[in-house]
Amino acid sequence: MELNSFAQFASLVDSRHSCRRYKDTPVGRDLIRTVLDTARLAPSACNRQPWSFIVLEGDEGREICSRAYDREWIREAPAFIIVCGHHDEAWHRPFDGKDHTDVDVAIATEHICLTATTLGLGTCWVCNFDPEKLNADLHLPAGVEPVAIIPIGYPGYDEKAPARKRKELDEILQWGVSK
Repeated sequence: MELNSFAQFASLVDSRHSCRRYKDTPVGRDLIRTVLDTARLAPSACNRQPWSFIVLEGDEGREICSRAYDREWIREAPAFIIVCGHHDEAWHRPFDGKDHTDVDVAIATEHICLTATTLGLGTCWVCNFDPEKLNADLHLPAGVEPVAIIPIGYPGYDEKAPARKRKELDEILQWGVSK
């Protein structure tokens, strides 16, 4: 990878943040399709791709998402991507049966958030919602779990990503085996 490409990627990662204010401007379906096409390309364990995406728009989307996640700010978003995991399709580690649905869906979700940022859109990865309410409204079949609600839209402000508190690399990095 060229240094310029790395610098662009590092800048993208640094600028992605949880957007909680949106303009009242619809996001075109072609743009949402572009975002979701990069999620489709995300790696997954044994290439199982145990995910699907439901796009909700406008008042109906706001109503459904706010029933499951009752926060005022979410009602501003013009569209929502519901990221679903398919446990029956996921790879399960043979040694202990670990289900990799959440791992694979997390990778696809981050592809969504990074792509949206590249296109000038804001997102917020919402996991603190009532899955039973969302399941009821979306009529999801057995084995399909809503893992994240991603509000998506044009940020309602013109500022850069807020300062974030992150651990220093030396706090989370270990070389070799601990003894």
